[in-house]
Amino acid sequence: MVHGRPDIFAPTTTHCNDMSHRILVVDDEPDIAAVVAYNLARSHYRVSTASSGAEALNAAVREKPDLIVLDVMLPEMSGYEVLEKLRARSDTRETGIILLTARTGENDRVMGLSLGADDYLSKPFSPKELVLRVEAVLRRLSATPVSAGSVLSAGPIMVDRGAHTATVDGNEVDLTATEYKLLAVLLERRGRVQSRTQLLQDVWDASPDIKTRTVDMHVQRLRAKLGPAADLVETVRGIGYRLKKDGVRQN
Repeated sequence: MVHGRPDIFAPTTTHCNDMSHRILVVDDEPDIAAVVAYNLARSHYRVSTASSGAEALNAAVREKPDLIVLDVMLPEMSGYEVLEKLRARSDTRETGIILLTARTGENDRVMGLSLGADDYLSKPFSPKELVLRVEAVLRRLSATPVSAGSVLSAGPIMVDRGAHTATVDGNEVDLTATEYKLLAVLLERRGRVQSRTQLLQDVWDASPDIKTRTVDMHVQRLRAKLGPAADLVETVRGIGYRLKKDGVRQN
């Protein structure tokens, strides 16, 4: 577990083969940033680091990383503020973001996920688990849509998997990559209950033994964005979620 001062350090930037994903690690504790960067570099990622929110924003725009490991407790500008600013930009809206923080309260997790984080990992953490979560988020973001080119719809909701767009009553809905995949999965399996464990596996590529409220937080955020169509996403108490089958058609 990474707890306190690690014994392993990494340089500010590590280059692996040009085909690897680029990861930005943001943490104001040099020891933590070093051990995260080291373990990601060992897994053949190209890694760079930043130690403040402003530096992270500049690096994200300049380097276009595929994923950002973002500490919450940063000087001057919190990780939450950085996350919110990244999600507001068209060029970083779909960048993978994993929050890494010592703040473990439920309200903190809810805040991070509601602002658009793809995952949340608490300190102290296992470097191996961090690498696995990074791999899972990257797989999800780069996954090719099933039956690309087809359109799924449920009442006013429409997902065009070829164009990678979602609309409600003809108006495009601004979804993150995770929200889009969650909606697409629910549409594909309309009328069938999807357990939280199943959604974790299929949308987040997560091991079923990972205990998290990630699914609930993303469903809550998805409903908010669907507006008047939010009630089509039903909660099945004690199990998971289901998209109402009535009125659904597939083209």
